[in-house]
Amino acid sequence: MTMAIQLARVDSRLLHGQVATVWTKAVRPNRILVVSDTVAQDKLRKTLILQAAPPAVKVNVIPSAKMVQIYRDARFDGFRPLILTETLPEMAALVAQGIDLKATGVNVGNLAYTPHRTMLTPSVAADDQDVQAARQLQDAGVTAYTQTVPTDHQQNFLVLAAKKGLTQ
Repeated sequence: MTMAIQLARVDSRLLHGQVATVWTKAVRPNRILVVSDTVAQDKLRKTLILQAAPPAVKVNVIPSAKMVQIYRDARFDGFRPLILTETLPEMAALVAQGIDLKATGVNVGNLAYTPHRTMLTPSVAADDQDVQAARQLQDAGVTAYTQTVPTDHQQNFLVLAAKKGLTQ
């Protein structure tokens, strides 16, 4: 048995009000795992994320290697986590290292706009690296979809990217 992942979400803002309240209420995790090599080493960002935690759910900020390690460790089978990464490539790397997200798919909730990115939805901007990561997920049997909040309709990330000319 392995941990029962409730939601795997890509959000460039990581843990913020929308995730802490709306998504936590919808998927009912018993743990939020923010998986980021850079944030795990950034004391200020880590502190801010921990302060945004909902009162009833414990939050950990961990590097990707630690995520893979605890996923494989039976002592953590009781975890029902909501997993957060900042980028699609980070999430694809977790899947490539054996984390099974076939049942949940990958929720792309928010990717910030920068000049080299194309807006796919009002809250998701993507580039070729994102499309490549979504294809890697697809090849592993994992669907990447956009959905800002639980009441929004899920839209296939790669279909949206293709409509905007991002084909990688």
